[in-house]
Amino acid sequence: MIFLYKLLKFGIVGISGMLIDFSITWICKDRLRINKYIANTIGFLLSATSNYILNRIWTFQSHNKEITREYVSFLFISLIGLGLNNLVIYVLHGKFNLNFYKSKIVATGIVVIWNFLANYFFTFNQN
Repeated sequence: MIFLYKLLKFGIVGISGMLIDFSITWICKDRLRINKYIANTIGFLLSATSNYILNRIWTFQSHNKEITREYVSFLFISLIGLGLNNLVIYVLHGKFNLNFYKSKIVATGIVVIWNFLANYFFTFNQN
C-alpha cells in the first residue's frame, strides 16, 4: 500500500513537473525558436530539478544528508529518462509524423514509469 501511495504522490509531483516541462519547452521552441530537441531538453531538466525537490520533501520524505549524491542520482535517472523521452519523440514525430506535443505526451507516460521505479529502488531506497 505504501508503494501505491508513493506512486500516487510521485504522479502528482510529475504533473507539476509536466506543466513546467511543457511550458518551458513551448516558450523555448515556439517563442524563442530554439531547436525542438534542445527546447525539450531544457524543459525536461528544469522540471527534473523541481521534481527532485518535491519528491525528496513530499513523496519520499528523504532525510539523506548526502543531498548532492541523491540529486546526482535523481538527475542521472532523469537524464536516462530524457534519452528515452527524445527517442520516443524522434520515432513518433520524426518517423511517424505524429504531432510533436502528442508524441511528447506518449514519451512522458513512458518516462514516468522508468523514473518512478528507478528512483524508488535506487535514489530514495530506504532499506
